[in-house]
Amino acid sequence: MPGVRRAVMTDTPTTAATMTDTELTARIEMLESRLMHQEATLEELTITLLKQERLVAEQAETIKRLETIIRTRLPDNLAQPGEETPPPHY
Repeated sequence: MPGVRRAVMTDTPTTAATMTDTELTARIEMLESRLMHQEATLEELTITLLKQERLVAEQAETIKRLETIIRTRLPDNLAQPGEETPPPHY
C-alpha cells in the first residue's frame, strides 16, 4: 500500500515518527549501502592486518638471524652480561 504511513522509532528513543513505504524503502536501501561499504572496509582491513602479521613474522626471523650472526662474531673472551663482575664502586 503506497503512501501508507507507519510508526517507526527514530534515533531518539523517546520520539516516534511516521514514514511512508517509499521512505522506509529508501532508508533500507541507504542502510544496505552503508553495510556494503562497511563490509568492504572490513575486508580491506583484514587483508592489511594479515600482510602486517606476515611482515612482523619476517622481521622477527630477521632479528633472530642477526642476533645469531652477531653472537658468532663476538670475541670469545668477552663475558656475557650475567657473568661479568660488578665494577669496584659497588
